[in-house]
Amino acid sequence: MPKKFAFTICSINYLAQARVLSNSLKKTNPDYDFVIGLCDKIEGSGVDISKLEGLNLLEVHNIGIEAFDEMCDRYDITELNTAVKPFYINYFFKEYEDIHSVIYFDPDIEIFEPLTGIEEGLASHNIVLTPHFYTPIFDEKSRTEQQMFVNGIYNLGFLAVSRSVETQKFLDWWMYKLRKECYMDIQNGMFVDQLYCNMVPLYYEGVKIDKYPGYNIAYWNLHERQFTLSGGKYLVNGQPLVFFHYSGINFTDPDNISRWQDRFDLNNRPELRPLYENYRKQIADAENAYLKTIRCFYLKPVPVLPKKSLLKRALTSVTYRIYNFFEKLPV
Repeated sequence: MPKKFAFTICSINYLAQARVLSNSLKKTNPDYDFVIGLCDKIEGSGVDISKLEGLNLLEVHNIGIEAFDEMCDRYDITELNTAVKPFYINYFFKEYEDIHSVIYFDPDIEIFEPLTGIEEGLASHNIVLTPHFYTPIFDEKSRTEQQMFVNGIYNLGFLAVSRSVETQKFLDWWMYKLRKECYMDIQNGMFVDQLYCNMVPLYYEGVKIDKYPGYNIAYWNLHERQFTLSGGKYLVNGQPLVFFHYSGINFTDPDNISRWQDRFDLNNRPELRPLYENYRKQIADAENAYLKTIRCFYLKPVPVLPKKSLLKRALTSVTYRIYNFFEKLPV
């Protein structure tokens, strides 16, 4: 019988989120194997190993990425965490013959129901993507449609793929692009791993764009998702909530939904308050206060700028003052 398989990727400082995701998957989908791809090194991190108990960790240096050291030199930690995604999927397919499909979730996701609909989609498709949203926005609050253009049509906090020749073509192309071009560089058409997937429905066959309202809910689609409670469970537009994505959550602000936008908070979406309060408690219970202090092995040191001499500081100050004076003249 094919193994049901899902994974996430994070560094040690995000393991509280990954644990909550893992627990929610085990609770709702106990037949799934779950792996945390660790974009970090445990050895030398100083982390209390007891805090990692019960987590199925696979460190990224152990999956055989060719020229991985060059990727580490090339990317910052956010870019690196996203760049290794197709390499992990490729590794799982090659390493485990009984895996017929792989589902990826960002670590800041919580699962509430069985993944039956996704499994059904994978039975007849090679790739399953979820769009950020699929109905128009009629206000000028952040984030606008124009602002979301730079993030891409699909949110790659979720991705599901089935084992096939077509999927392997997709992975080969995506690995090729992300090996050298996974920058957070919007001016040059790059938003880490995500913008490339705008092309996936055009390049590859058997791609499902899944608009089920209970998938991948986050700040970017709350304008089109209405929540109600029925029998102690959340419904979204009348359908069961399957997984929620707490992207950009600010743990120090109890009213915050996401720091990346100003359209919604828990005052104008009070029906979400119990959801967020429960998630915040789970994250705290999962040792977030401790784990977030662990420095990632692949985090680049902050460059120390050379100190200016007294003469340079004086000249810089004088030049600025002269420039500022003439800038203010009414000419």
